[in-house]
Amino acid sequence: MKDLSYGNEGKLILRFAIPMLLGNVFQQLYNVVDSVIVGKFIGKEALAAVGTSGPIIFLLVSFIIGVTMGFTIVVSQYFGAKDITRVKKAINTLYIFMFFTSVVVSIGGILLSGPIFRMIDLSPEIIPDAKIFLNIFLTGLVFLFGYNGTSAILRGLGDSKTPLYFLIGSVGLNIILDLLFVLVFHWGVAGVAFATVLSEAMAFLSQIIYLNRYHKVVKFSFKDLTFDRDIFMKSIRIGLPTGFQQTFVAAGMVALYWVVNQFGVNANAAYSAAGRIDSFAAMPAMSFAVALSTFVGQNLGANRPDRVKAGLRATLIMTSLFSLAISAITVFFGNFLMRMFTDDEVVIRMGHEYLVIIGSFYILFSVMFVINGVLRGAGDTLIPMFISLLTLWVIRIPIALFLSKQPDIGVYGIWWSIPIGWFAGVVLFYLYYRSGRWKSKAVVKYSPEGKPGE
Repeated sequence: MKDLSYGNEGKLILRFAIPMLLGNVFQQLYNVVDSVIVGKFIGKEALAAVGTSGPIIFLLVSFIIGVTMGFTIVVSQYFGAKDITRVKKAINTLYIFMFFTSVVVSIGGILLSGPIFRMIDLSPEIIPDAKIFLNIFLTGLVFLFGYNGTSAILRGLGDSKTPLYFLIGSVGLNIILDLLFVLVFHWGVAGVAFATVLSEAMAFLSQIIYLNRYHKVVKFSFKDLTFDRDIFMKSIRIGLPTGFQQTFVAAGMVALYWVVNQFGVNANAAYSAAGRIDSFAAMPAMSFAVALSTFVGQNLGANRPDRVKAGLRATLIMTSLFSLAISAITVFFGNFLMRMFTDDEVVIRMGHEYLVIIGSFYILFSVMFVINGVLRGAGDTLIPMFISLLTLWVIRIPIALFLSKQPDIGVYGIWWSIPIGWFAGVVLFYLYYRSGRWKSKAVVKYSPEGKPGE
């Protein structure tokens, strides 16, 4: 556990963010290894099937992921206030919430998988493999929620290293099982899905065994689990807007896939493969934004709001440097990166052009995410939800539809709509941050004498 309310702001955030960044790199290796093996050894149709399943999975789990962020913020603020009793109650309440919701989402997703793929006009030859991958993946959702929820709790307590160690082992297992199930057993897309589920299960179970033996605060025991209604309602108040935001963002990703699907299998495969690379490029901004959220939560909980501005400034500098370096890599080496996923020249060309367009504007994504990290850490999630929905549904998707219908632009209009949406997000998030309204949203309130209260 790490107290982030004392010490140099930039160094604290950097040290906290780097293990998360490494963790996100390994987390994305799940998806990239799946896509590389599928694209190289099964075919571009299977690559499109696995790629299309990604946004559908995100759509199904995004609401719960968003709500979980509310629990993380509550944990970090109580920890900043040194209220360990409430920290433990929040952890137990989160575990109960995740278990029941994972069961509901798994069953609902399996029942709706076919209609969802038909609704987005997925090519008929892709649907069978897409359903197989999605349905198998959903059977292990309780392990995915369990691991990610536990990792989020640890990050709220200032520990970003422990989740990384278990994730590295899980990714290594996933790669071995992918190769075994696809190249030796010839299970196709089903083998890739089984490898992912088994790896997630091992990550969660080994994590729980370790924490029960060695951690001072985080313990998992069915008989000791208790549900605290007050903490649940506080967490929901913070997490619900983020949950809705995540859901509508996921729905927007599915909508963009629907637009891409109008251009056929090649466009879908290019978008899927380039999107895997794109997800790597976004990781520094996302990792530093989460680190900043925990930093802001702990400092507001410790009644040190003066440190927030310095933390934001340091984070913006660090993420901007990362973004510029990643932009150079994706723009100049995009063709090589695409060849890792497929040998189809049409798919490579379309994916490379996606990376050139999107990669040139990663700094906008970085600034947008980091500012939003401050707002989340303060517990202000409602207005950011509306800003995210506005930039996606009122700006990005309509522009993608309009530009893609222009004869001289076509599918590349979808690519251009993404940085246009980022630019609008930067402007709106910055204006709201400057308003200062987010400062009054903290869970832990202080009296004029500096004493915590409710």
